[in-house]
Amino acid sequence: MATYVIKMVSLMAILSCITFTSAKVYTVGDSSGWALSVDYTGWTSDKTFLVGDRLVFNYDSSHTVDEVSSDDYTTCNVGNSIMSYNSGTTTITLNTTGSHYFICGVVGHCIVGMKLTVDVTGAAGVGSPSAAPSAVTGDSPTATPFGTTLAPPTVAGSTSNIPVESSSPAVSPFAAAIFSLVALMSVLIIG
Repeated sequence: MATYVIKMVSLMAILSCITFTSAKVYTVGDSSGWALSVDYTGWTSDKTFLVGDRLVFNYDSSHTVDEVSSDDYTTCNVGNSIMSYNSGTTTITLNTTGSHYFICGVVGHCIVGMKLTVDVTGAAGVGSPSAAPSAVTGDSPTATPFGTTLAPPTVAGSTSNIPVESSSPAVSPFAAAIFSLVALMSVLIIG
C-alpha cells in the first residue's frame, strides 16, 4: 500500500509539471501588416482570440500602434493612448478577456480605418498562467519631455501571415528531472 501511494504521489508530481497551451501568434493584417487600406474588421472576423494569444504588429516608421479606450477608439482620439509603440515591430500579449482597442496614432490614419478591435474570450488551453505575463515583447516605452519613445526591438517579430500554434506539452526540464529522480528512487528503495 505504501509503495502504491508513493508511486501515485510521484506520478502526480511529474504530471503537475506539464502545461498544455494553445496560445496563438497572429500577425495583424497578415502579409499587409499594420498599414493603411487594410480591412481589420474583416481580418478579425474569422479569428477567436484567447487570453495568452499574441498580436504582432509589423509597420513602417510612418505609423504607430496605440492601445486606447473604447471611447478613444470610437472617436479616433490620438492624444490619450494607454500605451503607444513606434518600433516597427510590436508584440502584444492579450492578458485579459474583453475588448482591446488599437489605433494608429498618426493624425488621420484612424479615421480612414487604421484601427483594430480584438475581442478576447476565455483562456488559451489547460494550464494557462493565472498571473499576467509581460504584455509586450521588444518594446520598452520610456517617457521623455517630448513624449513616449521606444528602444529598438530586441526580438525580431514574425512576418508569417499564418497564426503559429503551439499545442505541444511544455515541461520544465529541471522540475521533470527532479521529480523523475525522486520517483525512480522511491521505486528502487521501497521496491
